[in-house]
Amino acid sequence: MSAAGESAAKPASRRRGAELESAILRAAVEELSESGYQGLTMDRVARRAGTNKNAIYRRWPNRAALGVAAYQRLATEKLRPPDTGALRDDALGLLRRVNCDLSSPQAEILRGLLAGVGDEPELLARLHDAVADGGSGVWLTIVGRAVARGEVPPEALHPRVVTVALALLRNEYVTRGLTTVPDDVLVEIVDEVYLPLLRSRGSA
Repeated sequence: MSAAGESAAKPASRRRGAELESAILRAAVEELSESGYQGLTMDRVARRAGTNKNAIYRRWPNRAALGVAAYQRLATEKLRPPDTGALRDDALGLLRRVNCDLSSPQAEILRGLLAGVGDEPELLARLHDAVADGGSGVWLTIVGRAVARGEVPPEALHPRVVTVALALLRNEYVTRGLTTVPDDVLVEIVDEVYLPLLRSRGSA
């Protein structure tokens, strides 16, 4: 039998578990990027991922769940905690990354999801759960490193406290109606509010 015949006769390997889940989420991200949330369907994601709808429904009960999961995967991949060796530089780096990402595909996907909440109440609930903590895991990581270095006290490690800088950045977007915030404002958030707050934790 020729090499081509052997290749044709060999059955395709079946993806399972995390590998299949990653393929589905990548396909969903691509669909969201190309067609928006309104164009997202389980059929199209299944075709793009090279699987069937049942494999998707076993993991996500509807397109709202799938769309938000895809956004979360993309956001997690893009927002990795910096490790400069100094809390100030790490915090500024994170804020600058978020600030620049407003025109990224990730931000476009989020805007598309937000545009669909009027027709799907469940989508709003899932989005709220996905973004309510402000990416606290990343902020806890950089502040945890700062605690280990002795820059801030252990009491600074609280999800609401470590995400204050991000909350203030979001407030700038709301009150100023800006797509991006000037860098001097980011520096002010870190130097005048964030670092003094974290350093004062644990004091009487």
